[in-house]
Amino acid sequence: MHTLGRRALFGIPFLAFAQGNGKDARAVEEVRAGRRKVANAAWWGFDPQDSTAALQAALDSPAPAVVVPYMGAPWVVTPLQLRSHQELLFEPGVLVLAKKGEFRGRGDSLFTASGVENLTIRGYGATFRMHKRDYQKAPYEKAEWRMGLSLRGVKHVRVEGLRIESTGGDGFYIDGGAGRAWSEDIVLRDCVAHDNHRQGLSVISAQRLLVENCRFSATSGTPPEAGIDLEPDTEEQRLSDITIRNCAFENNHGHALLVYLRPLSRQSAPVSIRVERCLSRMSAGETHGWAGYAIGTAKDDGPPGLIELVECVAEHTGREGLKVFDKSAGSVKVRAERCHWNNPWNAPVPEYGGPRVPVLVELRRAELTKEPGGIEFADCYVYDSAPRPAVQYEDATESAPLVEVAGRILVRDPERARPRLGTRTRGVNLRVESLSTT
Repeated sequence: MHTLGRRALFGIPFLAFAQGNGKDARAVEEVRAGRRKVANAAWWGFDPQDSTAALQAALDSPAPAVVVPYMGAPWVVTPLQLRSHQELLFEPGVLVLAKKGEFRGRGDSLFTASGVENLTIRGYGATFRMHKRDYQKAPYEKAEWRMGLSLRGVKHVRVEGLRIESTGGDGFYIDGGAGRAWSEDIVLRDCVAHDNHRQGLSVISAQRLLVENCRFSATSGTPPEAGIDLEPDTEEQRLSDITIRNCAFENNHGHALLVYLRPLSRQSAPVSIRVERCLSRMSAGETHGWAGYAIGTAKDDGPPGLIELVECVAEHTGREGLKVFDKSAGSVKVRAERCHWNNPWNAPVPEYGGPRVPVLVELRRAELTKEPGGIEFADCYVYDSAPRPAVQYEDATESAPLVEVAGRILVRDPERARPRLGTRTRGVNLRVESLSTT
C-alpha cells in the first residue's frame, strides 16, 4: 500500500474503521447520530450488481470522513454526487465502475461536485472506470461530457492518488458552476488520466490550481484529444495562478498540453500559467499525436498575463515540440526557459502542407491579430536529426510581420537549423546557435 494511503482521518488511522465490511444498521445509525466521525460505505450495503444507493447514502451522511473499502469486486454505480466538508478515502484495489447500459445522459458523469467546498479525495491504488467505447456508438447519443470527476464551482478541493480511465468525456474536469464563474484552490496530485474520450484534464475556469506529479495518457475519441486542455468558454472566466508541475503526457492523439484563449478579452482577468519540468512524448511506433505544447489564439484585444514553460521536454512528438499560433504580441506573453525539443514530427500527416519544424510560430487568421509574437526563449534546446529550421514563422495570411520575439535557442542538427522568421520583423532578436560553438 502507498504510504499516503495510510494517512489518518482526524488523527485516527483509517484502517481502524475499515473492519467489518458488511451491512451494519447500528453503525449507520451511529453515523447519523454523530457518534462516529468516520464511516465505512459498506455499512450501507454492497451489491456487486449495483451499489449506487449504498455509496450515495454514505456520501450523503453527516460523517466528515468516508472510507470506501476494497470488497473483492467493483463498486458498480450510476452517477454520484459529492458534498462539502468531507474526506473520502478509496482503499487500494478499489474499482468504482460505471454500470453498463447506464449514463445515457450526455452529461452523466461518474462523480460530480457542484458548488462544493472543503472536499478531499484520496485514492492511491484505486481506479474510477467508465465504458468509453460503449458511449462512442449507438444507442448512446454522441457527447463529450461524460466525465470521471467533474468539479464545478468548487473551492478548496484536493484529489490525490486517483486513476481515472475510459470515460466518455474528460478524466478530470474543472469549471465554474453553482453561481461561481470559476473554481478555486484545487490540487490534483499523483493522479493518472488514461484512455479518456476528450481530455485527460480540461480546465475551463480556475484560480489557484496545482496539478502535480500526474500522468495523462492515450486520450482519443473526439478533439482536442489533449492530455490537458486549458480553454475558457467566456471572457468572464479565468485561468489564474495555475501551476502544472512534474507531469507526464504520453501517447495522446491531440496536443499533449493545449492552452486556447480565444474567448478571453482585454477585460478578462490576467492569465497566469506556469508549466514546470513536464515531459511530453510519443512511444516508438506511434503514428498519431500533435504538438508537445501548444499555445494559441490570444487576440490583439486578448488578455494580459504570462504563460511560462520552465525546463519542459517534448520528445518524439507527433508534430511540433512547441507551437504558438494566432497569438498577439500585445496580449499574454509566452516565455520558454531551458526547455528541450527533441526529434518532432513522428506522426505521418500526408495532407499537411505546412512546415514540419521543432518550434513553429503561426498566424492562421488575420482577423485575430495584426501583430503576432510576444515570445521569449531563454536558453532552450533543439535536438533534431532532420535538416530543417529549428524555429519558423508561418504566415498563412501573408499579411503580418513577426513582432517581439527574443532570446536564445541552442541547436544540434545536421545543418545548424537556421531560423526562418520572415523578411518583415519588428523587435525580433532571437539567436539560434549551434551547440558545437557554445
